[in-house]
Amino acid sequence: MSVDNSDVSNNCAAMGEILSRIGDKWSIMIVGALHNGPVRFNQLRANINGISQRMLSRTLRNLERDGLVTRTQYPEIPPRVEYELTPLGRSLEPAIKQLWDWSVAHSDDVNSARKNYDIQNDKL
Repeated sequence: MSVDNSDVSNNCAAMGEILSRIGDKWSIMIVGALHNGPVRFNQLRANINGISQRMLSRTLRNLERDGLVTRTQYPEIPPRVEYELTPLGRSLEPAIKQLWDWSVAHSDDVNSARKNYDIQNDKL
């Protein structure tokens, strides 16, 4: 069986672009924060520790562009805007849950490995 290197290269480029979007910490946190249904902007910001208003706006816009999040603006005073996962965005939830569960289960192991690495490299 022959593999066309241009297909592999094109697939890697496309996959890299998508993974860079959904793999960044803010996107993962936003998808996780939206798993129970629609959430208003300020509530999202309060739920996601450390995210700036600018970064939240930018990440939501990118997730909306990628078809993972919908934005609904209601004609009220003051205006109300809610964000919600699309079916495509919901399809990410099992993968994110697995990453979350792995992180919780192995955080002590990773911290221990980091500490050992730092000790070994400080000796050099």
